[in-house]
Amino acid sequence: MKSIKIFIPSLIENIQVIESFIDNAKEEFEIHDDIYGNIMISVTECISNAIVHGNQNDPTKMVHLKLQMEPGLLCCTIEDEGSGFDFSNLPDPTEPDNIEKTGGRGIFLMRHLSDEVKFERGGKKTVLSFYLD
Repeated sequence: MKSIKIFIPSLIENIQVIESFIDNAKEEFEIHDDIYGNIMISVTECISNAIVHGNQNDPTKMVHLKLQMEPGLLCCTIEDEGSGFDFSNLPDPTEPDNIEKTGGRGIFLMRHLSDEVKFERGGKKTVLSFYLD
């Protein structure tokens, strides 16, 4: 089992740091191109949510990312220092009332691009899983 970690201050421009981190992980973990895009979009959406919604754009609060490779599985764990959220009661961005809204698609994307999404610690921690086989 191999893992790498990074943590960033809650500034939206730090998404670029995360993108570079994932690029490096692609090489180190030998992640196939066919799932690389799904990983990149899911993780950056989750990090963005952690910065904006979790930590309220407070640069004194950190967002933690851990990538852990297990046989046939990549787990991406994202954790913020916010108060969490009610993940059991999220609006569906595909509903007619929500189609025109600019936000609300991040978790929808994560659920469709990841093989599994788990929310832990009251929504402060998200685990995105990707099957590699």
